[in-house]
Amino acid sequence: MDTRTLDKWIEQLSNAKILSEMEVKALISKAREILSAEPNVVSVPAPCTIVGDIHGQFYDLLEMFRIGGKCPEINYLFLGDYVDRGYHSVEVVSLILTLKVRYPQRITMLRGNHESRQITQIYGFYDECVKKYGSPEIWTCFTDLFDYLPIGAVVEQSILGIHGGLSPAITSIDDIQKLDRVQEIPHEGPMADLLWSDPDEVDGFQASPRGAGWVFGGEPSYKFLEGNKLKMLVRAHQLVNEGYSESHKKKVITLFSAPNYCYRCANKGAIMEIDEHLQEIIKQFEPGPRRGLPYQTRRPPDYMTESDGIPSSALYERMKALSKIPESDFRKDTK
Repeated sequence: MDTRTLDKWIEQLSNAKILSEMEVKALISKAREILSAEPNVVSVPAPCTIVGDIHGQFYDLLEMFRIGGKCPEINYLFLGDYVDRGYHSVEVVSLILTLKVRYPQRITMLRGNHESRQITQIYGFYDECVKKYGSPEIWTCFTDLFDYLPIGAVVEQSILGIHGGLSPAITSIDDIQKLDRVQEIPHEGPMADLLWSDPDEVDGFQASPRGAGWVFGGEPSYKFLEGNKLKMLVRAHQLVNEGYSESHKKKVITLFSAPNYCYRCANKGAIMEIDEHLQEIIKQFEPGPRRGLPYQTRRPPDYMTESDGIPSSALYERMKALSKIPESDFRKDTK
């Protein structure tokens, strides 16, 4: 795939114009070739900029690039959750993938819990693909590709980036490297934990109210970081009002890069810049200017109104039907 074509696609996508079905398939084929050659945990050089959840908020992604700098001048580490909830998941994931193919050493893409067949059938990406391409075929291509996304990244052997958090079954980076990642995200086990877990002020590991993963306390964080000679864990996965939050004596940082989440939460977005000396700088940002979007007061789609995680009530029942998983496989402590 020649660079002129990729540059043309980057310009087109940056103007919120989606690629044709044939172009998307060509992009995904090349991206799969690149991603399949990457390990479960990628080594990322500093300086770099770490980005949290984006969730289809395309104009806020453009604002993030304005604040953080454009590729290839900047190394970017994306922590996952490119799709769902926002109105422009196709544009978001297409643009980041095109940048990945054009500058494979400058863009690192990790998998989030929403890069999943089951979750995207509930929270909007499936419906958006059908609306924009006329059938589920492009959704199938994207979700097949998501299986190849790495699970984690280590910046200069010092900072671990991952979407969710820790797992009681994982004690080392080597444990993550040994996982078989090329699959749909399981409902339990270490891979699910890494993409679904959250930090909190608890003892050890406790069952998560999300219905997947765990809530983990300071002791597991300190033990994992010390045992792997790491300085910090940077993760995404949770809405935080200031765009970032600090946990476990600042050893765990949460980044959320979708300001005014779902166009109604009034939160800031944030990214973390890591300089060549491994010093961190948090940059907060407000929503970017939007073109052609409905007014913020419009009622959001149903998939924007439920809390993140395995849903309850009607959505819970729909997800069971879609995934054909016995009810016993779902925890009862979901919100």
